[in-house]
Amino acid sequence: MTDDIVEMAKQAGFERLGVYAQFGNDWVGFTKDLETFAKLVAEKERRACARICAEVGMWDLVHEIEGRGQE
Repeated sequence: MTDDIVEMAKQAGFERLGVYAQFGNDWVGFTKDLETFAKLVAEKERRACARICAEVGMWDLVHEIEGRGQE
């Protein structure tokens, strides 16, 4: 998952921030923070999706979405 998150950060322009040094493919002091941030964003999105499914009574989907956060 970390490689995907770093790639998305590059696509979003994070390497231009100049806050962390980049040496080759290693983002010093950045990868762990970025992974934590991505997990928080994903959890918020899962909760929003589950809430919408619950509002329309799609309980199987609610349980499926909530289960994804346990992986």
